[in-house]
Amino acid sequence: MFQLKNTIVSEEIIEKDFVCNLNACKGECCIAGEAGAPLEENEVETLAAIYEDVKPFLRPEGIAAIEEQGTSIKTDLGDLETTLVNGAECAYVTFNDKGFASCGIEDAYNAGKVTFKKPISCHLYPVRVQKYSSFSAVNYHKWPICDDACTLGKELQVPVYKFTKDALVRKFGEAWYKELEKAAAELQK
Repeated sequence: MFQLKNTIVSEEIIEKDFVCNLNACKGECCIAGEAGAPLEENEVETLAAIYEDVKPFLRPEGIAAIEEQGTSIKTDLGDLETTLVNGAECAYVTFNDKGFASCGIEDAYNAGKVTFKKPISCHLYPVRVQKYSSFSAVNYHKWPICDDACTLGKELQVPVYKFTKDALVRKFGEAWYKELEKAAAELQK
């Protein structure tokens, strides 16, 4: 691990390779798991504010879940997450004609209906950020459903930090990312 400004960064985001392989997984990360996507406090407000613009891009099941539970939920532990449909997939997930999952929020963004791309936790994946009182830990998250993404990343020689560049810049800023690139160059010597 190494420190960049107020973050502690796992070397795995430099050492591990990753490129989403939707042909293999079909967007399983939006479906699998026992919880919704982690949200930041400001994202809760954003989801509530953009819901009517995102709604036309959602499935009836997602709309029903959101209208029953809200645009986000707070868990018993106080964590903020996206709403789930019947305790399973994210309420914002959509499926194309091939059965591939995508994000209704991102679909609305791509259509120019909203300026919010999607929750930062989704955009950053497989990077996970854990906030502590005086710093944030930036780690690589290994999930077996992403094994094909690791294989493709290795074939294409794309490290996690390069695959998630746009999301890391969105989260931490351009200056932080440039420092990360310098650290990566040093580590790879």
